[in-house]
Amino acid sequence: MVTLTAVLGVAAIELGMVLIPGPNMIYLVSRSVTQGRRAGLISLAGVACGFFVYLVAATAGVATIFALVPALYTALKLAGAAYLLWLAFQAVRPGGTSAFTPRALPADRPRKLFTMGLVTNLLNPKIAVMYVSLLPQFVDPARGSVAAQSLLLGLVQITIAITVNGLIALSAGSISRFLGDRPGWLKAQRYVMGTALGLMAVRIAADRSRAVVTATP
Repeated sequence: MVTLTAVLGVAAIELGMVLIPGPNMIYLVSRSVTQGRRAGLISLAGVACGFFVYLVAATAGVATIFALVPALYTALKLAGAAYLLWLAFQAVRPGGTSAFTPRALPADRPRKLFTMGLVTNLLNPKIAVMYVSLLPQFVDPARGSVAAQSLLLGLVQITIAITVNGLIALSAGSISRFLGDRPGWLKAQRYVMGTALGLMAVRIAADRSRAVVTATP
């Protein structure tokens, strides 16, 4: 039903997006470092649930709303860009800390860890743009059910995202200890993350594309 080209295209885009630091990565790393791998994996479960919420919305054709009311899509992108810029500033500002820096945060209960992972992902501008603007471009109504194609391609995105984020959550503690012994590397990591977040914010804000609607066959 979906072509190999579409699958590989979605996989390549998602791999690039998930490796760029964003709200999901920052939250998962901070929880894994301060509260342990179990907390990181519970948070990841919330993030994964957020992906499925977006997938259900995309399958139901929610992009149509943004296409019919372009101002909503523009507002979504600008709000997301502003959020990423704020995260970038937090990373590079004087006295700022890295997501890999251990902090004395209160230990959250599993329910809160899950909920915060879910909310963080639902408010993640990268994921919103992925499902509203990018994913529909790989759907071809001529090849069958639009909903089924959206579902399959969304599952490809979710599989890659959960795998990469899971590896990051599991290795965050080791990375934190490695960087903790190398202050120069820790500072460099802050600036790399801040720069990546800033560039992503500018790219989202400057993007002139609109929400894509795939007509039903």
